[in-house]
Amino acid sequence: MQKDKIRDLTKMSMCVALCCVTAYISFPLPFTPGLVTALTFALSLTAYLLTPRQTFTVILIYILLGAVGLPVFAGGQGLSRLLGPAGGFYFAWLFAYAALSFAKGATPNFKRYLSANILIAVPITYLGGLISMMLVLDVDIFEALTMAVLPFIPGDILKATAAAFLGVKLQKVLGGR
Repeated sequence: MQKDKIRDLTKMSMCVALCCVTAYISFPLPFTPGLVTALTFALSLTAYLLTPRQTFTVILIYILLGAVGLPVFAGGQGLSRLLGPAGGFYFAWLFAYAALSFAKGATPNFKRYLSANILIAVPITYLGGLISMMLVLDVDIFEALTMAVLPFIPGDILKATAAAFLGVKLQKVLGGR
């Protein structure tokens, strides 16, 4: 039993570290305060490798690290990043990727991983970003869609596909729940 706890904590710690590193693999788009980042790839892997509760905990730890000012967010640090136009993405990730972890099923399966990511995690993430952009920037839904959703669709499908592929491979090697 102790060995399982240590294994789980190790996997969770590695996922937090992966989130911190992949956030910096990013680039800005000129028409949105959001960044294209590899972080969502890491969040998907986290969901595939951990339980929903562990996934939620990893993302919460990542957000808290940034909230206290540690340099883990691309595009700015601290509460100002979380309360800014892109802040809704961060809070949506808590629920989007816990839901993805829940929907992944008991056995690794590329099609299920990918479809759950595209149909559950991505829309929840976009909803969070859409809401924060509308509230913080005081824009209508069409402007918010242009800034928070539409430019990110191709990249998110690509990242979801790569994460599903790697997630199946890692799940078979590492095992998990």
